[in-house]
Amino acid sequence: TCAVISTSSPRRTRWSSSMVAPRARVGTVSTVKRSSITAGRTKSIVMRRTVDGVKTTAVFKTTDGLEKAFVEEVKHTFLFDDGDAGLVFMNPDTYDQVHLSRDMVGDGLPWLQPEMVVHLTMHDGQPLSIELPARVTGTIETTEPVVKGQTASSSYKPAILDNGVKVMVPPHIDAGTRIVINTEDNSYIERAKD
Repeated sequence: TCAVISTSSPRRTRWSSSMVAPRARVGTVSTVKRSSITAGRTKSIVMRRTVDGVKTTAVFKTTDGLEKAFVEEVKHTFLFDDGDAGLVFMNPDTYDQVHLSRDMVGDGLPWLQPEMVVHLTMHDGQPLSIELPARVTGTIETTEPVVKGQTASSSYKPAILDNGVKVMVPPHIDAGTRIVINTEDNSYIERAKD
């Protein structure tokens, strides 16, 4: 059997394989695709291991029981980039350090800043995923110059932040301005208030 990872209670529960949805976590894998075979009596689940990204396919009967396992979301602080060893995070309560690969952080890598608080989803002491803050503050490094008399409008211009990320900003924003950015889609939210 495999374990269906859920963020709910730590009690052990039996699940039917038909309850596994696409993109759910099964064991230490994420489901990629689920399909029915033979008039719904079996389920084929394509999974990807979160540790190394290898895809695998498993076939279950709809009556097969899957064991639900416990995961927890734990606050960690980003400390530093340790080169080949990965990114180092620390649990502020226990001072335990965790190394994450750059692949696990993915597109959020440019947003990581020293002392940033993130949430790590953990299973048996191993990190499965990372959640960055929804908003971060960055400084505009380069952009087109401000046109005198131009105010905020529906048009935006490209700008490059100090971390190298390209964002679209209103025309009245100039180089050196600190702005708040949405980390989900790299969109401008507002000027920073600090």
